[in-house]
Amino acid sequence: MSSEPIRFDTKIAVLLREDLEPWQRLNVTAFLVSGLGTHLPEVVGEPYEDADGVPYLPMFRQPVMIFEGTKETLTAAHARVLSRALPRAVFTSDLFATGNDRDNRAAVRAVGTGELDLVGLAVYGPKNAVDKVVKGARMHP
Repeated sequence: MSSEPIRFDTKIAVLLREDLEPWQRLNVTAFLVSGLGTHLPEVVGEPYEDADGVPYLPMFRQPVMIFEGTKETLTAAHARVLSRALPRAVFTSDLFATGNDRDNRAAVRAVGTGELDLVGLAVYGPKNAVDKVVKGARMHP
């Protein structure tokens, strides 16, 4: 087994709107990254197992970088992720008022792309492309 550090040429990033409550930040992040993990099998590593042989589910194979920014920062990042056609997930403010997956999808479908009230965005892709998408955002404290 190699002792060399594992380096990634890709990045997973989540951008959250800075005015979210702490519980909302956690909820939005969990929902956003679940979309990446289900659609992009290459981001998921191997299953885990402890010393007693108890198995655990696999997780992302690389860190998830969490950023925050203003509503305007999210809007600009959304435009950049669309122009680069990178894999993405969105969470809009409307989703806080729904209670199930069907209503969530209907809430997003009811609003035009330019009018989405984004509170979160997840993106995956080459490091430099993801860095350009989240330009203007700062690391989450």
